[in-house]
Amino acid sequence: MSHEEQVEWRKDIAPYEKSHLKSSIWQMINTLVPFFMLWYLAFLSLSVSYLLTLALTVPAAGFLVRTFIICHDCCHQSFFKNRRANAIVGTITGILTCVPYYQWRHSHSVHHATSGNLNKRGTGDIWTLTVTEYVASTPLQRLVYRLYRNPFILFTIGPIYIFLINYRFNRKGARTKERMNTYITNVGIWGLAALLSWTLGWQTFLLIQAPIFFFSAAAGIWLFYVQHQFEDTYYEQEEDWDYVKAALEGSSFYRLPKLLHWITGNIGFHHIHHLSPRVPNYYLQAAHQSNALLQAAKSITLLASLRSLRFRLWSEQKKRFIGFREVGRLPAVSKENVK
Repeated sequence: MSHEEQVEWRKDIAPYEKSHLKSSIWQMINTLVPFFMLWYLAFLSLSVSYLLTLALTVPAAGFLVRTFIICHDCCHQSFFKNRRANAIVGTITGILTCVPYYQWRHSHSVHHATSGNLNKRGTGDIWTLTVTEYVASTPLQRLVYRLYRNPFILFTIGPIYIFLINYRFNRKGARTKERMNTYITNVGIWGLAALLSWTLGWQTFLLIQAPIFFFSAAAGIWLFYVQHQFEDTYYEQEEDWDYVKAALEGSSFYRLPKLLHWITGNIGFHHIHHLSPRVPNYYLQAAHQSNALLQAAKSITLLASLRSLRFRLWSEQKKRFIGFREVGRLPAVSKENVK
């Protein structure tokens, strides 16, 4: 990308890099109110049919994904101008989505600063090995990696581990404010669960909340996965890594139906989000449409995105993702080294 093109897109995107208080408040209303209403309807439906209850938990899970997008924007300080407002709303929505605000803000900031950088993987991203690293791994390491990248584990066991277990503990080196926020989030989660279990019964609570949690968590992992794990995404060694290229070439434009764009807080416009995290979710589409270069970013349809489930390793030779079976066919990789 030329210097002139960078100046142009920065100029076009700048007007969208600020929050609008009424839009943020309205999004909280049109997200949280429907979520709580659907939760209550699911409770009422238990006396009719559990199949009806499960049907209601699907849109409820969608609104919980949208709730997480609010938390996500608060982490980027893009939902409100005031930092304290972002922290308060981010913590509350974090309790609802089982995400500690300060802890996630840190890991996600690292993700934005290192996305596509082969030398700085491992924080806030999907575990990805290059072909060379995979071939050099021990049989046990390969087995663990294969299990991790298995779609069933990644989108069923993975969400449960990440949201219910991993996020309950502070990371090493976390500062006092971050540690306290994790404790507050944990108390909020268990307190809310205890209150609902006490008033409704723990069986009733689990029958409703468990599918809502699972559907929303799996959808969240899927969105995060597909936004960077597409075939010809962007990975480079640090000396060749470029932030703008990582955003435009390594973050997908997930072309979804309008309803799904809305329910997922426009996070499908992920290339715009990585270019400028200060753009609130409700302006991402407008920012995308403001510049021809931004509109030319790699787009992935809902159907095409399913092919990403086959991707396992990054080939530095071919500059694309490949499956495990392709490793032995690469010229510089000996089949004897791949088991």
